[in-house]
Amino acid sequence: MIYGIGTDLIETDRFTKKIKRNKSKFLSRLFSEKEIEYCRKGALIRTQAQCFAGRFVAKEAFLKALGTGLRNGLRWTDIEITNNSLGKPLIHLYNKAEQTIKDEHIRNVHISISHVKNHASAIVILEK
Repeated sequence: MIYGIGTDLIETDRFTKKIKRNKSKFLSRLFSEKEIEYCRKGALIRTQAQCFAGRFVAKEAFLKALGTGLRNGLRWTDIEITNNSLGKPLIHLYNKAEQTIKDEHIRNVHISISHVKNHASAIVILEK
């Protein structure tokens, strides 16, 4: 049974500007060290921006599917987006996000992320 569906879309230029200005505090507020390290591997700022934007919209889509937004103690860093060896995106949950999923008896989290030159989008489906 589907618990919730969330989707989000963003212009990657929002992250291009932050990366160019070296806004480390901004990035560390939204992303785990693992996510920052992974996205910084991109040689081009545009590639890094697409990576950060994709992860950001995935987190937004997760929060929309959950139906809570950043409430009740949830933080951006409680949601971590990684990739398996084939590139499939995965969501890892910590702290309040992990507890909320357990409390709501959500068994599966499905995620898809897409990005093109100027946009990134994601969809998340939570399944009981």
